[in-house]
Amino acid sequence: MKISEIISFLESVAHPSLQEHYDNAGLIVGDAGTECSGIVCALDATEEVVKEAVSKKLNLIIAHHPIIFSGLKKINEKNYAEKAVITAIKNDIAIYAIHTNLDNVINGVNGKIAAMLGLKNVSILSQKENTLKKLFTFVPVDKAEQVRNAIFAAGGGYIGNYSECSFNAERTGTFKAGDETAPYVGGVGKQHQEKEIKIEVIFPAFLESKIIAAMKAAHPYEEVAYDVLNLSNTHQGIGSGVIGELSIPMDEISFLTQVKKISDVPVIRHTKLLGKPVRKVALCGGAGSFLVPRALASGADVYITADMKYHEFFDANERMLIADIGHYESEQFTIDLLKEILEKKFPNFAILKTEVITNPVRYF
Repeated sequence: MKISEIISFLESVAHPSLQEHYDNAGLIVGDAGTECSGIVCALDATEEVVKEAVSKKLNLIIAHHPIIFSGLKKINEKNYAEKAVITAIKNDIAIYAIHTNLDNVINGVNGKIAAMLGLKNVSILSQKENTLKKLFTFVPVDKAEQVRNAIFAAGGGYIGNYSECSFNAERTGTFKAGDETAPYVGGVGKQHQEKEIKIEVIFPAFLESKIIAAMKAAHPYEEVAYDVLNLSNTHQGIGSGVIGELSIPMDEISFLTQVKKISDVPVIRHTKLLGKPVRKVALCGGAGSFLVPRALASGADVYITADMKYHEFFDANERMLIADIGHYESEQFTIDLLKEILEKKFPNFAILKTEVITNPVRYF
């Protein structure tokens, strides 16, 4: 199996277009056409992780964080990123990063944290804009089911937990075939009227080229009439952070104690305890201070995240408990998530979790 096949699968789980504008997800180092000998899943592709891959004879690292983020102007082993890149290139190790695009899908990084905390009724905290489009196309009645099914198979027609959703209206279409055409119905040079089905289907914006290609391949007409519209609706499964509920409310101390245990953290930085039960929990792995207003608006009792600055803790305004558990600690379960996703697709392939603890932060 080539590295490109693994990348193609990962991009079907979290498409690169879902990453934030500042991000650098994707193949960082290596040739996608290379045969893959095995995978190491990691949070960070440090030099130590690269050496681990070399020692285990695995030539692909799937990391959450891009080892090259804002770009390198020189590569001469002066920092951890440069050292990792040089070691990877010397040993033909490919590094692929799946970062904010994996953050921005409901079954990604934040969904995994929510599952670890036992949250129910989990949904996206802040839905991403410009994530949905609608396709309109016009198909002769006898081929409508064929075209619909092709669109569905390509990923169209999902609304929440419902699939194969479409709207269909029967009308009459007209056309006149020109010279050098081979019309499916009607004759050259004569106006033809055909009973057609107008099919409307919503689809994720990142699937547009795949959806259009599938529709055209299944459509009987030489020239396919269709429209694609941008929607102001948002995709329910794409966006930043998640929010969910505990099955049984807990007091704040008991909840924070449980978070410490699950996350294996020695300390949690948090705002003033409010003396009220915790039921509704919002969270965002990594640096999530930008979602504090959204967590407040959602009515969360607690917001779990990392990298909060001193003044940002005031933003809770004694209406919500903010718990900062640390960047690495909040995203550590991503390693398990990557392994689970990959093993489900490639059950007979060598997929390992790194044994390297890449957290640069220590507690005394």
